[in-house]
This record gives sequence, C-alpha cells and structure tokens, in this order.
Amino acid sequence: MAQVMSNKQVLLRDFVNGRSPTESDMYVTTNSISLKVPPQDSNAVLVKNLYLSCDPMMRFLIMKSDQRMSKYIYPSPGSPICGYGVAKVLDSSHPEFKEGDLVWGLTKWEEYSLLPNPENLIKIHHTDVPLSYYTGILGMAGKTAYAGFFEVCRPKKGEYVFVSAASGAVGQLVGQFAKLAGCYVVGSAGSKEKVDLLKNKIGFDEAFNYNEEHDLDAALKRYFPQGIDVYFEHVGGKLLDAVLLNMREHGRMAMCGMISQYNLPEPQGIKNVTQIILKRLHIHGFTHRDYDHIVPEYYEFVLPYIRQGKLEYVEDIVEGLENGPAAFVGLFNGRNVGKQVVALAGH
Repeated sequence: MAQVMSNKQVLLRDFVNGRSPTESDMYVTTNSISLKVPPQDSNAVLVKNLYLSCDPMMRFLIMKSDQRMSKYIYPSPGSPICGYGVAKVLDSSHPEFKEGDLVWGLTKWEEYSLLPNPENLIKIHHTDVPLSYYTGILGMAGKTAYAGFFEVCRPKKGEYVFVSAASGAVGQLVGQFAKLAGCYVVGSAGSKEKVDLLKNKIGFDEAFNYNEEHDLDAALKRYFPQGIDVYFEHVGGKLLDAVLLNMREHGRMAMCGMISQYNLPEPQGIKNVTQIILKRLHIHGFTHRDYDHIVPEYYEFVLPYIRQGKLEYVEDIVEGLENGPAAFVGLFNGRNVGKQVVALAGH
C-alpha cells in the first residue's frame, strides 16, 4: 500500500493584477498525498521538492489574463503556485525518469508534487556542485544570462557593457561573462550593500545605486563617457529611457525583463525612442525558452569556471516553505541579495 504523507503547500488566494503581490495573496496549508503515481497517470512523476526558485517571471503566473502563454503552468485560486525548482523523483510512470533521479524544471510550491506532464524536467547529471545552483546559475538564470549576452548581444573585446538589476540572479552572471569576454562592465542596483557586492565580490568595474541618482542620464554619462555598446535590460521605465540617450551607434540591447513595470496599473511610456533610429540600435526581446538547445554548450562553458572557483554566484537562501511567500514578495522591493531560493525542510 502506498505511503501517505502530509504535504505543506503555498496556495494562491486570488489573482493579483495592477499592484505588487503581497504575502496575503498566498497562504500556507497542509494536505495529504500518496507517494505513488496513480495508475491512470501513465506519464506522470511524483517528486520531492528540494529547492524552489523565486523569479520575477512568476508574477505573470498569478495574474488573470487572456494572454497566458501555454508553456507556463498557471495556478488558479486555491491551487499551489508554480515555478522552477530542484526535486528528487520518488515514483515515475514516465519512461525517461526513474526513482532517485534528480531533476530541475517547472514544479509546484509544495513539499511533494505529482507532475502529470514532466517533459519540461531536465535530469541533473552534475552533482559535484551545489544542487541549489540548478535554480540559478545552472538553471533558467544561467541559460538566460549566457544566451542573452553571447547569442543576442554578441560582445566584442573592449566594449562597454551596462547591466541593470545587476546583483540579481541573471545580472550577476552577465557582469562576470562580460569580464571574461574582455569588456568594461558597470551595473546598477538598489542599495549600497548590493553596489559593494558588485564591485568587491562579483567583479564589476563600477556600480551605482540608482536610488541615489537624481539624474540617471547624468549618472550614465559619468560611468560611460564614451557611451554604451551593450545594455542588458531588466528594469525598464526611466532607466531604459536614460540608457537610450547613452547608447553608442549600432549598440545592442538584450531585453530580458522590466521589473519596474510589472506591478503598475498602466506601463510607463518611453520618450527617447528616436534614438533607436538615429543610432541604428539593435533591440532584441527574448526569453530563456528560446534557447533550450544551447544548454549542453552552456554547461560545457560554465562548469569548469564553477569548479575552479572562477565564477561567483551569490544566493539568498531562506529555509522552509512557509517562508516562501515573503521571499517571493521581496523580489519586488529589493529585499533579496543575489539569487533568491527557498530550501525545503529535509532537503
């Protein structure tokens, strides 16, 4: 007879539109679950979640929208919220997965998850590095940083690179990849602690606190008197407008996120769009899902640097699923330092 376990979960209370999510939009409860895949679920896997990733993209998963993308898992009110995570397979009826496999991919915010369509899961073969890295540098964030910088921006040695939200999961990697490529790199962040981290640990040439800059155009001219060749965009809004004024001719912009806009009832307008024409800028929007095919190439590139200690990866790990809502909400007010991860009990 299958073992039945208690299963702590983070459920969505209701859809969140037009404002920043709060902890009260989610609630923690405990149900029970059988640790056996039901016979009728012919391709399902049952997993024990070990680490859950907090990502800004999860904001779109809890919105009520007619434009939801089918590749994401969207919770309904009263069901567990979803996101990327690292898990261990406990039972499987899928031919590609077996008991004991370690995997990363889309899962649910609960201790145990029955995943009826596990095709998005990726097996973990490299276990000589921290498993939590598969929520970040070896997961979605790493793939995003590598693809956005090397495939979209195609940097050249000596170019000038600017990264917004530079201390986050993706930004800290883009900055280090830029240094490996022989570029000059500056990052922006929202606190003195994060600026110090970028300059003194992660290895950016310079960094500034955007909250202390009353004139973002002047700040960028101070750090980039020659202009910006490559901009890795995470923020949008006023910062994007200022960057457009400071791009060099034929500059490239990888549009990865716009966290300043996600919780506004109406998005802010951009004034300096004429610069796109005058400077013949290449602006490319992308998501990590466009680049699943480069994961083997990326691992071949990044794993030696991790093993040799030549890449820093800063994680902000909170313990316990019950602390997950606060960790997720903290993404939108800058509370996290580095990649925000939730470690589940017994991981």
